[in-house]
Amino acid sequence: MAAADSFYITTPIFYVNDVPHIGHAYTEVAADVLARWHRQRGDDTWLLTGTDEHGQKILRTAVANDTTPQAWADRLVESAWLPLLETIDIRNDDFIRTTEPRHETAVATFLQKLYDDGHIYSGEYEGYYCVGCEEYKQLDDLLETEDGDYAGQLVCKIHGRPVELLKEKNYFFRMSAFEQKLLDLYENTPGFVQPASVRNEIIQFVKQGLADLSISRSSFDWGIKVPWDDSHVVYVWFDALLNYITAIGYGVGASDKPDEQFQRRWPAVHIVGKDIARFHAVIWPAMLMAAGLEVPKAVFGHGWLLVGGEKMSKSKLTGIAPSQITDTFGSDAFRYYFLSAIAFGQDGSFSWEDLSARYQAELANGFGNLASRVVAMVTRYFDGAVPSVDIDPKIATLEKRVTDEANTAIGSFAINEALAVIWQLVDALNLYITENEPWALAKDPAAKARLEHVLASAVHGLGTLAVLLSPVLPKAAARLWEALGGQGELDAQPIDRAWAWTGAGQVTPLETSLFPRIEQDVTV
Repeated sequence: MAAADSFYITTPIFYVNDVPHIGHAYTEVAADVLARWHRQRGDDTWLLTGTDEHGQKILRTAVANDTTPQAWADRLVESAWLPLLETIDIRNDDFIRTTEPRHETAVATFLQKLYDDGHIYSGEYEGYYCVGCEEYKQLDDLLETEDGDYAGQLVCKIHGRPVELLKEKNYFFRMSAFEQKLLDLYENTPGFVQPASVRNEIIQFVKQGLADLSISRSSFDWGIKVPWDDSHVVYVWFDALLNYITAIGYGVGASDKPDEQFQRRWPAVHIVGKDIARFHAVIWPAMLMAAGLEVPKAVFGHGWLLVGGEKMSKSKLTGIAPSQITDTFGSDAFRYYFLSAIAFGQDGSFSWEDLSARYQAELANGFGNLASRVVAMVTRYFDGAVPSVDIDPKIATLEKRVTDEANTAIGSFAINEALAVIWQLVDALNLYITENEPWALAKDPAAKARLEHVLASAVHGLGTLAVLLSPVLPKAAARLWEALGGQGELDAQPIDRAWAWTGAGQVTPLETSLFPRIEQDVTV
């Protein structure tokens, strides 16, 4: 059993059939912010991300590009997926690839255990298969098109492409045996699947009855060999889901003595797109139950990013590369925009106009201008020495309330709500400066004590903001922390006591604004 203060969080592992778009980056950033927050709260935190490199889709993509699946995966990981983490400032603790020996060996160990324990049997299966989803589909998951290139064909509702009718002799996982156990899990642990909309969908799906799951393929060979029958490879989802435990040492030690890292980390919180919540909230816990392992702490299925009213898609040319945004606005603005503009758990629409407007209003004019003005006034009126006086009780009370409420919101995955609460402090400090007019107080020698009080209060509020915003705006918050003379490393400050930070008493002018104004046209 993992320690009570363990916080192990994962992203999905992403297919390497193409380069990442902002939908992938959105998931990465959300998980990263949650991980950074928990680290600063003192939790034993571990963030895992990685790539899924087996399956028919990868094989076909590689063949279409006149290369091998392994060479294709190696190239995409090095040229696109690892650079993505740097582009959007992800501080992951591990990166798992399903072609790594540590993963492949542990998958075979897990599968053999289920086979030995009677959870796997051989049989024949015929059904509609979507290569894009790497999944057999029910008729409810399909549409019959009436026009266009695929007129008269059954297409996947998610990918909009025709499915294939496959008939294979496969190995099956007795998933149907876990139907009631899963329903009991959802009822007894309401927070296991979040948000409520995804939870309700999962419950209804399981109540309709679970079929056994085909977990091997014999029509192609790009995958992990089934340990007792090397004419079959493991179904890509059965393989991929196991990354969450293979990355932390499952299968490394003796069966009666689990790896120390596994004991320390598991169970995890999974952040996934809602379209793959079913795999994580149905198949995955059933697999773990069969193996006698704990189920995850939680599965959170966030919404889709929509462009032009549709889910982002490379095939529909709506995929936007993260660098298209970060090259102009920077990684901090990317992180802030997607986590503040979209209610985490719901679908959200992206537009260049909204991004630009929020950047100017909230980051440049709101937070950035506040920081520049306060530091400049302390420098001008007190040679950079922060007055050693008590801060305004109203500001102090607000700092503590904002800290507490933001911390509570993060605990329930409500990242956008946490940011909205934190921005109450940004807005309050801007109003505080406007109402108290330090520039006017500075002209009146009799008002010096008042000036000291106002600017000391503003500086303290800014320090609290630096701590609270460091998981979301790591670059800007670090610059502000340094300018304020904060003591110690910023990411070592207890975020659940952000209001209790201490400074060195001397500010250093910001050479440039935290968020420079962007004049160029970014709407095309």
